[in-house]
Amino acid sequence: MSSTSTINLKDLFLNGIIKENTIFKLALSLCPSIAVTNNLKNGIFMGLAVLFVQTMVNITISLMRKIIEPKVRLPIFMLVISGWVTITQMLMAAFVPDVYAKVGLYIALIVAFASILARAEMFASKNSIVPSMVDGLGMGVGFLFALTVISFFRELVGKGTLTVPTGLSTQHVFTFINTKPVLIMVLPAGGFLAVGILMALFNWIDIRYMKKGAVSH
Repeated sequence: MSSTSTINLKDLFLNGIIKENTIFKLALSLCPSIAVTNNLKNGIFMGLAVLFVQTMVNITISLMRKIIEPKVRLPIFMLVISGWVTITQMLMAAFVPDVYAKVGLYIALIVAFASILARAEMFASKNSIVPSMVDGLGMGVGFLFALTVISFFRELVGKGTLTVPTGLSTQHVFTFINTKPVLIMVLPAGGFLAVGILMALFNWIDIRYMKKGAVSH
C-alpha cells in the first residue's frame, strides 16, 4: 500500500480487528494476554495502553518517514516506541495508580511488542498520516478487543464476578452468587487455557462464517 487513494480505510481498520488480530490470528505479544487478564479492569486498561501507543507510534513514524535515514530506521523506531510507552506509563501512574501498580511491568514490555514495530516498519514508514493512524487504531482496537474478551471469560469463570471500571474507579456490577469459581482460570495455567480456547473459537468463527460469506458474495 503506497497511495492513500488506493486504500480502503474501513477495510484497513477491520483488518487489525479480524484478519490480522494480534492475539487471535497472529499470536503475537501473548505475554500480557496471560499475565494481566485475570481481571477485566486490568485487561481493559492494558488494551487501552497498547491502543494509544500503537496509534501514536504509527502517526509519529508516518510524519517522520521522509527524514528518517533508512540505515538507522529501526533504532529510531524503537526510540519512538520507547517515548510513547514512557508517556503512557506516566499518564497511568498519574490517573489510575491502582491499575499501574498491577500492570506497570507489562506496560514497560510494550516496547518489545513485535506487532508495534512491525506496523511501523511495514505500514507507517510507507504511508501518509491518515491511513497510518487508521491502521494503528485498527490494530490497537483488535488488541483491546482480544484482552477484553479473554479477561471477561477468565474473571467470570475464575471468580464468579465481573469487575468493570467506572470512570477512574472500580465497581462490581455483576456477582454470580450461585456460581462456583473455577480457581485455575485466574492462575497462569488458566490464562493459557483461556487464550487457547478463545483463539480456537475466533478462528472457527472466521472460517465458518466470514470466509463463507466472502465466497457467497
